[in-house]
Amino acid sequence: MRPLVWFRSDLRTRDNPALAAATRAADRGVVAVFLIAARQWREHDCSPARADFILRNLADLSASLARLNVPLRILDAPAFADAPRTLLALAREQSCDALYFNRELEVNEARRDSAVSAAFEKAGLRVHPFDDATILPPGAVRTREGRFHRVYTPFRKAFAAEYARREGVSLAPSPRRQHAMPCPPDAVPAAVPGFAASERPDLWPAGERAARRRLVAFIEHRIGDYHAQRDAPHADGTSLLSPYLAAGVLSCRECLLAALDADGRPLAPAPVRSRGPAVWIDELIWREFFRHLVVAFPRLCMGSSFNRAFDSVPWNPPDERFEAWRLGRTGIPIVDAAMRQLASTGWMHNRGRMVVASFLTKNLLIDWRHGERHFMRSLIDGDLAANNGGWQWSASTGADAAPYFRVFNPVTQARKFDPDGAYIRRFVPELAALPAPAIHEPWTLPLSQRSAIDYPGPIADLSASRRTAIEAFAAARDRPPPR
Repeated sequence: MRPLVWFRSDLRTRDNPALAAATRAADRGVVAVFLIAARQWREHDCSPARADFILRNLADLSASLARLNVPLRILDAPAFADAPRTLLALAREQSCDALYFNRELEVNEARRDSAVSAAFEKAGLRVHPFDDATILPPGAVRTREGRFHRVYTPFRKAFAAEYARREGVSLAPSPRRQHAMPCPPDAVPAAVPGFAASERPDLWPAGERAARRRLVAFIEHRIGDYHAQRDAPHADGTSLLSPYLAAGVLSCRECLLAALDADGRPLAPAPVRSRGPAVWIDELIWREFFRHLVVAFPRLCMGSSFNRAFDSVPWNPPDERFEAWRLGRTGIPIVDAAMRQLASTGWMHNRGRMVVASFLTKNLLIDWRHGERHFMRSLIDGDLAANNGGWQWSASTGADAAPYFRVFNPVTQARKFDPDGAYIRRFVPELAALPAPAIHEPWTLPLSQRSAIDYPGPIADLSASRRTAIEAFAAARDRPPPR
């Protein structure tokens, strides 16, 4: 048997169910393949930083597979519709008699996988899909009535119960080294047309070893204080693992097991706020919740609000204020710092993500979909489920969302989580000389001081825009649904 292993968002050899199974079933070698779907990446708003990160990790993956005598073929399949023909042609060329892959959950990806599976089965070739994108398989965590959970807290409780019932999770066995390569590997391209190289690859080194080093460093040095440090955008208090999780360079199961080991306790049935490892575990389960939602409600992948009652909110068009938000020139320092962090690094601190999303959707009353799209086009850790879930939470349109009347005050947020202004000084250098608390509200300075700073005034009145948003959401909530 010679399996064909199709890599997608699982760019690793460790804890890779499809690769482990294929290398154990093979007796005539294994061929691996990755499809570069440039047109589909553009349609799905893949950022240049993410495309570059994928290519750099592919190069590392190819080297790791070569040590197992598994060649990695790199083929062009511009759209998902090209995948069945391209993969089947490779299988025939290399005399492969089975396809192994780890499932992807988003609606277009799931349809692509179904089309590929049908094409292989029609050709008389076996198909072996595996669950990998979540800690527990999608659909495993349900209500007593068998429905998908729509709210995080009961999902969290049911997740812990199902995890205990299964006696936890284990990692896939290490892949077996093959006797010989069936064919040479392909060179991994340095770039894909239409996607520029990352400006800061040093921030995000590629490869499984780099990901594991980052995980180990976080567990050993920072996870203990995670509950106290995670909301401070100026502190080195988070894991910085999201790009590796999004690209599948690191498995979510390995992260959970490492955190449980650091916590020294079984998975708690409810969130625990007093211990760093337990709080990080809850972040992993939030990620799990959002991924289960896109399976339960495919319309989330199609730009639909989870709570359709708010489809009638009278959103403002993405005008010059949206452009100011995108460029980090809103005149609200914490918002501008976060947006400039995104532009310069391809990543944004999670507290910043909530603040800028609330400002766009509530203070500017601009549709969350515009912000979601800009994030996907900018983030190195762009992940549809997490990005959609976060934006709809902030916009009060999603599952388990913040109530519509809860509007983050960015000044209050900055004073609480960046009290000395260190984060603002780093990314908004024109304000670096200002002391706290003036750095959070430069518009309150005397005119003579303000005029000496090349920094705009605020593009929104925080109090008035908050009232407008609450009234708009309340009216949408109370409006009878269309017949």
